[in-house]
Amino acid sequence: MSTTPTDRLRELLEPLAAEFGFDLEEVKVTQTGSRRQVQIDVDADGGVDLDAVAEFSREVSQALDESDVMGEAPYLLEVGSPGAERPLTLPRHWRRAEGRLVKAYLVDGSEIVARLLEIDEDGVLVEVQPVKGRGKPKERRLAFAEIARARVQVEFNRKDEELLDAAEDIPDDENILDDDLSDDDILDDEDAADDE
Repeated sequence: MSTTPTDRLRELLEPLAAEFGFDLEEVKVTQTGSRRQVQIDVDADGGVDLDAVAEFSREVSQALDESDVMGEAPYLLEVGSPGAERPLTLPRHWRRAEGRLVKAYLVDGSEIVARLLEIDEDGVLVEVQPVKGRGKPKERRLAFAEIARARVQVEFNRKDEELLDAAEDIPDDENILDDDLSDDDILDDEDAADDE
């Protein structure tokens, strides 16, 4: 059985990625003019640290130079992490996307947009978003076997909503503005400033 250059690259790089605590997500080799481009995506629980990715990239470059996997032709190496709208193909991808909004295409031909609530070895619990904002979200259990493909959705206003929710949870006695100050206290402070 013959192996492709990509398979040989994976064999070389998977142990190296594991040393850094990374999962080797994607290895892609494309021809760009007279050069080849090697794109490697790694990920980890909690995300990947940019300094660690830079160090891993140096180690990958050295490993490629010391092996014959890429042959003699020049290549351009790019090491990064999966993009924001990553496909969810393995249980670990689903686990790392917990709390995120996903769009899932089901094997029955339907599609849903849902918030990912819980993940286990057989499937996921999601909160299905109402169509065009009508109605309330509903929880639904999906087995992995029901999902043809899925992708994380980018949410531009998600952080704003989380900050507003957090601000609403602050008890009144911890409010930044002190409602207990009387007008006399404010006037006394102004008088003290005038006396200086």
